[in-house]
Amino acid sequence: MQRLTISESNLEQLFGTRDENLRYLEERLGISVRARGAEVQLSGDEQAERIAARLLASLDNMLSSGGVITKEEYRTGVRVLEEDLEIDLVEFFLDASIPGSLKRYVMPRNLNQRLFIRSVYSYDYVFVTGPAGTGKTYLAVALAAAALMDKQVRRIVLVRPAVEAGERLGFLPGDLVEKINPYLRPVYDALYDILGYDKVSKLLERQVIEIAPLAFMRGRTLNDAFIILDEAQNTTHEQMKMFLTRMGFHSKTVITGDITQIDLPFAKTSGLVEALQVFDGAEGFSFIKFNHRDVVRHPLVEEVVDRYARWEKKAHAGEVERS
Repeated sequence: MQRLTISESNLEQLFGTRDENLRYLEERLGISVRARGAEVQLSGDEQAERIAARLLASLDNMLSSGGVITKEEYRTGVRVLEEDLEIDLVEFFLDASIPGSLKRYVMPRNLNQRLFIRSVYSYDYVFVTGPAGTGKTYLAVALAAAALMDKQVRRIVLVRPAVEAGERLGFLPGDLVEKINPYLRPVYDALYDILGYDKVSKLLERQVIEIAPLAFMRGRTLNDAFIILDEAQNTTHEQMKMFLTRMGFHSKTVITGDITQIDLPFAKTSGLVEALQVFDGAEGFSFIKFNHRDVVRHPLVEEVVDRYARWEKKAHAGEVERS
């Protein structure tokens, strides 16, 4: 059993409306949390008690230092401490947040997201792989937007291969931009959320933000740019090699993809899978690998990803009966 005392001025924010944050601790960690005034009593599994005690003490310190916490920070704190109990939560939230004049304040939600953010600051080529919902595209766009707003780059170039479950550009109606737009919907959604619709519209009109199909990147050199290749698992060897040689001076390149969701024809090798091997250990390249534990969407999405991963493992081993 552990006991700790919270600053009385921080009780309302720390405990949440009708103690909802304390109930979340009980459900997530399987412990009993009892609060009497400013004193909190924790009882249950020893490791879970330590996580809860460190979380409450760290967030109490943040609030006393003028910080603000929401349910998201609260849940992120639990997730991070489950991964590393010794981490300094105050430093985690303040050190790796994304600066810039953004509509939405963006901070990491787990240790891998923090590593991703730090890697972009330190490396010019960053490869990010992992399942849906881990924040690969969203964080890449947020980092690009912050770099643009802080005048570290002069433009953002967003690239995506147009290969989705057998569909090809020629079968879609409209001009080139209208053909490629459906494939870039997740990128647009992230931009609107981070910068706002009006600002994004103006930047697109001035071509400060450029949407480019991968097939039309050949022959270009991109200086002073933040370049994002999304859904990179659907590139071929030739496309990936071509894309990686587009970067000019004072630029950064982020390549994101999920190597379990490759939509290329059966005989084609993914350019992303190949590049991960080609540049393994190369200086100037960083590789971030998210997994199902890093999913940061609705809690049930994490359950969906986890259950599919276990089912597919059984199916691969022949332990699942298919109808």
